[in-house]
Amino acid sequence: MGIIIRWVILTVAVVVSSYVIEGIHVKDFATALFAAAFLGLLNAVFRPILLILTLPINVLTFGLFTFVINALLLMMVSGVIPGFEVTGFWAAVLGALVVSVVNWILSALIRNGVRSRGGHPGKRDRGVIDLRKDGNDRWE
Repeated sequence: MGIIIRWVILTVAVVVSSYVIEGIHVKDFATALFAAAFLGLLNAVFRPILLILTLPINVLTFGLFTFVINALLLMMVSGVIPGFEVTGFWAAVLGALVVSVVNWILSALIRNGVRSRGGHPGKRDRGVIDLRKDGNDRWE
């Protein structure tokens, strides 16, 4: 279920970037779904390798080079998925920034929504254990 939620969040982020950035165009929602799926696949497979290979420049730029990597991946998706177009490098960089921000905001909202409804916390969430002392000086 988590992978489907992440896919939908990434799809919404791609759609938002197409509305906000003039150089990114998405034909329809189905195209955005396929673009998000392929972008997720590239992020899972190639992004870690690219981050390791570009670690020195990433350290020198305080992590800002990551947006260049994300922009290149976004441009790769536009070359493969018909109906999803990124017209230039700077549009891709801005699109990567928008996708990252929207993805972060929606993920935080969903994560907090699960926590506030009393659902199962994610792996990174820390639950609170409420301990009480009983009459025999034991914690329960």
